[in-house]
Amino acid sequence: MSDGFVCLMAVMDWFSRYVPSWSLPLTMEVDFCVEALKRALRRGRPEIFNSDQGSRFTSEKFSGELETRGIAMRRDGRGRCFDNIFMERQWRSLKYEEIYMKEYWLAPEARGGIWNWLRYYTGEAASEPWR
Repeated sequence: MSDGFVCLMAVMDWFSRYVPSWSLPLTMEVDFCVEALKRALRRGRPEIFNSDQGSRFTSEKFSGELETRGIAMRRDGRGRCFDNIFMERQWRSLKYEEIYMKEYWLAPEARGGIWNWLRYYTGEAASEPWR
């Protein structure tokens, strides 16, 4: 991509595989993840929120959002790739069915293509990342 790299962050309901919120920022700052989390929590409140151990998800800002709402946090164990198997499977499908096929050059193009793919994947229900 001519814009460099982008980082895709999504929130998924493990039961339904529904994606209520996602973000595609040009940087790996925690604010984009917190905003995506807040958008997802407007649609429902889980009992447990699972994430990997990335610095964005272990930050006080991100975990504080969950703690203030009384949501338990669970993080994948080191070397435990199957803890997050549903999200990893979705990323694989997204890469092979959309991103690798289109070879996006600009972040806005990638954002639109990913949004369309998620709408299809979730049955037209995925929210736009900028709302």
